[in-house]
Amino acid sequence: MSIHPTAIVAEGAVIPASCKIGPFCTVGPNVLLGEECELVSHVVLDGHLTVGKKNRIFSFACIGVAPQDLKYAGEPTRVTLGDNNDIREYVTISRGTVGGGGHTTVGSGCLIMAYTHIGHDSHIGDGCILANSATLAGHVIVEDFAVVGALCPVHQFCRIGKYAYIGGGTTITQDVLPYSLTSIERNNHAYGINKVGLERKGFTPEQIKTLRSAFRLLTASKMNTSQALEAMRESLAAGADEHVGYLADFIAASERGIIK
Repeated sequence: MSIHPTAIVAEGAVIPASCKIGPFCTVGPNVLLGEECELVSHVVLDGHLTVGKKNRIFSFACIGVAPQDLKYAGEPTRVTLGDNNDIREYVTISRGTVGGGGHTTVGSGCLIMAYTHIGHDSHIGDGCILANSATLAGHVIVEDFAVVGALCPVHQFCRIGKYAYIGGGTTITQDVLPYSLTSIERNNHAYGINKVGLERKGFTPEQIKTLRSAFRLLTASKMNTSQALEAMRESLAAGADEHVGYLADFIAASERGIIK
């Protein structure tokens, strides 16, 4: 086990021999690290925190810290990280609150860039990218392979759908459609599908064409959201791709409304 002599590791922390803990790191007594994790330097791990294998956490990141919620009274809430994540400098990830389920989670294969904040009771899927200074308030859901651009504030209880791409500096106050491009440059509107991102993830030309047709019902027709949703359901009955079904279900389940 490689632990720098300036690091402080509390009794009770579970650290496999394959881990590396750099100078001036602090690891709390309820922290459980997976195999081959690396804390570069000045990292703070606190609270009831479970970290999967092969995570690399950079300087001054604080994970598992108390939530920024005045109602929090020291309850033993949790943070769980998956495997193979890169968590860059000054990232903060708060543990959950009793009122929000008590659990903040990050999936596997994510890149969490510098100064990102993941608030209490938020849930980040697999393969997500949160760019520099993305700021997620409490209870935010970011689904698999979504990208949140730099300097994006995301309001409490918002949901960001799979494969969505949010341009830098965009303020998110409603749910972001899966597969979409959403940007402040288009007046905080969704203006099409994330074609390049979908191609990189192996979507076929036919799947992309079908999704584009579904998006046109929402963004470029004279239908309201309910009418567009009904038209999507009809296309599913006619044999449309399963991704259209997920898009329709996402819209139907939205509680804050969607960004169109």
